[in-house]
Amino acid sequence: MAVDRDQEIMDLFHQHTDSLASRMGIKITEASAQRVIGTMPVAGNTQPYGLLHGGASCVLAESLGSVGSALHAGPDKITVGIEINATHHRSAAAGEVTGVATLVHGGGTLTTYEIVITDDRGKRVCTARLSCLLRDAVPGQGGTG
Repeated sequence: MAVDRDQEIMDLFHQHTDSLASRMGIKITEASAQRVIGTMPVAGNTQPYGLLHGGASCVLAESLGSVGSALHAGPDKITVGIEINATHHRSAAAGEVTGVATLVHGGGTLTTYEIVITDDRGKRVCTARLSCLLRDAVPGQGGTG
């Protein structure tokens, strides 16, 4: 994978300040097709009981897995999420959570990532799995998915 392509995908992720990931405070700290690491604050992403919202964990998981899938896809493909599931193991009420998306399957038309989300103490909060379909990019529409 070309470094320019990797940087293009990361720039797109961080430049879209009106995106859901940006509004939720998601920051990617490391990215390759094999592993993507990112963080998200708990504050502002809670449900009425003051605990991290399960949907917020899913947004973090899908954001990280999608970036990894886009890096795997290459310049002639785009990636679209087609399935996500998540098991919420424990709550987080403060601080920051960290997600690590690890490539489980990287084919020519499908990628699957396991995403483990932990709290500030390193305790597992959520385990998710994301599958993405890789499609041919439409000429003139860009291939950054």
